[in-house]
Amino acid sequence: MNKKKQNHLSYAKWGYIFILPFFLAFFIFSLIPLVDTVRYSFYEYYRSGIKEIGPTFIGLENYAELLKSDMVGYAGNTLILWLIGFVPQIVIALLLANWFTDVRLKIRGKQFFKIIIYLPNLIMASAFAMLFFALFSTNGPINSILMSIGLTDTPIDFMGTTFGTRSLIGLMNFLMWFGNTTIMLMAAIMGISPDIFEAAELDGCGSFRRFFSITLPLIRPILAYTLITSIIGGLQMFDVPQILTNGQGNPDRTSMTLIMFLNSHLKSRNYGMAGALSVYLFIVSGILCFFVYRMTNGSDSTAKHRKHAKGGAKA
Repeated sequence: MNKKKQNHLSYAKWGYIFILPFFLAFFIFSLIPLVDTVRYSFYEYYRSGIKEIGPTFIGLENYAELLKSDMVGYAGNTLILWLIGFVPQIVIALLLANWFTDVRLKIRGKQFFKIIIYLPNLIMASAFAMLFFALFSTNGPINSILMSIGLTDTPIDFMGTTFGTRSLIGLMNFLMWFGNTTIMLMAAIMGISPDIFEAAELDGCGSFRRFFSITLPLIRPILAYTLITSIIGGLQMFDVPQILTNGQGNPDRTSMTLIMFLNSHLKSRNYGMAGALSVYLFIVSGILCFFVYRMTNGSDSTAKHRKHAKGGAKA
């Protein structure tokens, strides 16, 4: 007994030693900056030229000042840009995942298609933005093609309109991430027992009914994960609109996101306002993720309660 206890303790000790570097790195590079960010959000702390103002404790004034600023409008911009990219992403990903995992279709070259749709995810967002900036500029190849085939007489200023700029940003986010989403959903669908699909087919269940009644409910945890990570990524949207609009959020700041707004405070070295905005983003992320989790898991808990209630009534 003593030998077994000693071996157990020695294994536990080595386990703690192996995970210690992670906790040290997390403490130094994540936890301390996070605590400092929250602390500075209650202070007036910025630089004016070479003069440093603060840090002076001012309570919730930074939070109140942000609510009076254009932050709410930039939050709306972020939501719109996220929806433009995410809605077609999840629809196309679900469609492709269902096709590629359907044994009855007998699609050839599945591995090739998986690689092709995942390739855009390997390209850096900055390179993607520069590519689209060159393609859709007034002197770019897209305008040259449209003019050569006679669809337009003058170059179209894609990035000169709100609709054009937002559409390009949404298109880039869609192209970069739909492949990754498709692979995850394919893995989720392949985890469903084939016996369930065979039983549904024997009962005369059609493709649409099988998808909405069997596939979607059974991959709901992966859908929740996809939606939560997409929301967090949407709130952190920065590099694509930053490069495409040269950091200005043009036209008329309709493509300015919350992280671009945060970056402008950091560039002006207004650390108090930047800290308060970071706390706002953290709170919004937490609330949205909580609602998504409740929406995607609430019906399961309801069904369990109903089963327990029926079992109690029978007893």
